[in-house]
Amino acid sequence: MLVQGKKLLGTAYNGAPMGVPDCSEAGCMIVEQYEKIVVDGEEQMVKKERCIRTIHAEQNLLLFTDRIDREGSTVYVTDEPCWTCANMLANSGVTEIVYHRPYPKDSEKVAAMMKQKGITFRTLASYQPPQETIMDTTN
Repeated sequence: MLVQGKKLLGTAYNGAPMGVPDCSEAGCMIVEQYEKIVVDGEEQMVKKERCIRTIHAEQNLLLFTDRIDREGSTVYVTDEPCWTCANMLANSGVTEIVYHRPYPKDSEKVAAMMKQKGITFRTLASYQPPQETIMDTTN
């Protein structure tokens, strides 16, 4: 959700590009990728699977709102932005990002970038998302 003061500027959700069947209709487009992790001080390669059909809500929000409207605005998201979305938000004109749940994979580097950009980056601890909300940490 994108807000300027008390004015709602836009909302968005995770989904396939317009005109393309959503994962719920056509199934996920799963790809494999490998990621380095450190276990007991040693680097290991771990295979992960992720869906590439979905455009993140933050990306959809930026695609369907105007830069002029975004200047000085606040973005509210359920989950802390991934690295790609954080980069896009950092260049979008927003001055604050509020999230409910952390995204551990990218958390430290995203917070560091937001600090460097001067974007307020905070958690909304009192929010309780609907129980059926599932956090996807695979991408």
